[in-house]
Amino acid sequence: MTLTTSAPATPDRAARPDRRPWFMLAVLLLGQFMALLDVTVVNVAMTDIRGDLHASGAALQLVVSGYTVGYAMLLITGARLGELFGRRRLFVTGTIAFTVCSLLCGLAPDPVTLIAARIAQGAGAALMMPQVISLIQAQFSGAARAKALSAYTAVISVAFVAGQVLGGVLVGANLFGTGWRPIFLVNVPIGVLVALLALRLVPGGVAKAGRRLDLAGLAIAVPAVVLVVLPLVLGHEVGWPGWTFGSIAAGVLLAVLFVVVERRVRDPLVDLGVLRIRGVAPGLATLAAGVASYGGFLFCVSLHLQSGLGKTAMAAGLAMAPGGIVFGLCGFFWNRLPQRVHAWLTPCGYVGSAVAYALLALDGDGGTLFFVALLLFGLSMGPAFGSLMAQALTHVPVERASDVSGLLTTTLQLGQVIGVATFGSVFLTLATASSAHAITTTMTWAAVLLLAGSGFAVVLACASVRR
Repeated sequence: MTLTTSAPATPDRAARPDRRPWFMLAVLLLGQFMALLDVTVVNVAMTDIRGDLHASGAALQLVVSGYTVGYAMLLITGARLGELFGRRRLFVTGTIAFTVCSLLCGLAPDPVTLIAARIAQGAGAALMMPQVISLIQAQFSGAARAKALSAYTAVISVAFVAGQVLGGVLVGANLFGTGWRPIFLVNVPIGVLVALLALRLVPGGVAKAGRRLDLAGLAIAVPAVVLVVLPLVLGHEVGWPGWTFGSIAAGVLLAVLFVVVERRVRDPLVDLGVLRIRGVAPGLATLAAGVASYGGFLFCVSLHLQSGLGKTAMAAGLAMAPGGIVFGLCGFFWNRLPQRVHAWLTPCGYVGSAVAYALLALDGDGGTLFFVALLLFGLSMGPAFGSLMAQALTHVPVERASDVSGLLTTTLQLGQVIGVATFGSVFLTLATASSAHAITTTMTWAAVLLLAGSGFAVVLACASVRR
């Protein structure tokens, strides 16, 4: 009789760590990186697009801002749709839409086509990106969730800086004589890869019984966001005429109406009750202050390096790259610090970043202190953002993840838009006389905003350490 035994050298499969969620996270973050890259990658191609498509100044502004407008319109809706129809389905649908629209952007024969494709591209990103936070909340817990959120914030920080560098490289390379078009066409193979891998690695999920799309809330939320965002991104270009302020006022009134309606409907588009979850409200307030100052910082420093110090777009991007890399690394590895300090990384990081802004304000001529300040910013803000995301979401139950995800991604985007519009307008106005004076003024106020944000961060830290 022959006895058959299994090889004892093979470890028990059940004892092996499950790496599937981490592969899933890599795919999600690759899609997020691609979508965030397109916020800034187009900035360095404006001159080439103008010459090739004979675009007007207003058309160029719409090429840049159309993506943001399309993105902002569907952010909250994207999170809820993922809950209703499955997060994988919405992530893949958004990725495919983003990829197809990237192809249309790259092949656009005229400004109108490019603008329309950019708005649709932003809408695709809005379907895709809210699912990332929701899936992190659903698939990770404890220390693994903190690590996943660290990777999430690291990608955010690196993508915005990388957009300018990559855009400059692709435009300068003029691949096959295509000029600016590769900045969009490069998304096509990446998008196809992300969609295929997501189908394999992202859990399918099913629609929640009894849930429905709040059409009344949607009908108010979309125009409210557009009425606020559109004049913010176009205001300086058109000289801030009366309609821009009227539009913002109308958007704010619709936002108030949205809150009233959401409190009355049975199944709201955004359950504002999540603001009562420990850490969510101060976390969103802290995040809003941080991303507004960060958006203004990126915009103003990039303009100062180019218009004030005479650097090319690519050189300006490369000058900011070391700070962006430090930001990303610190944002990913912050959780290796002792557990007892985690809750206080955000307020301390905000104060450190405010000091960095103050140093930028002191050295507007681009000397050694200027670049030391950029590194200090990355060193301070990386752990601050990483810890902020973890502390704000740590008490959110899985069933409320989509509501918090919608609020989180909307805060990220609107905060950045408001920061760019506000600080950018101040900078451009003052830069007509002196770019050095403009950077000094804007960075001083950015430091003040961060110090205010550090106050919210202290509240968040206290909520996190309270048992």
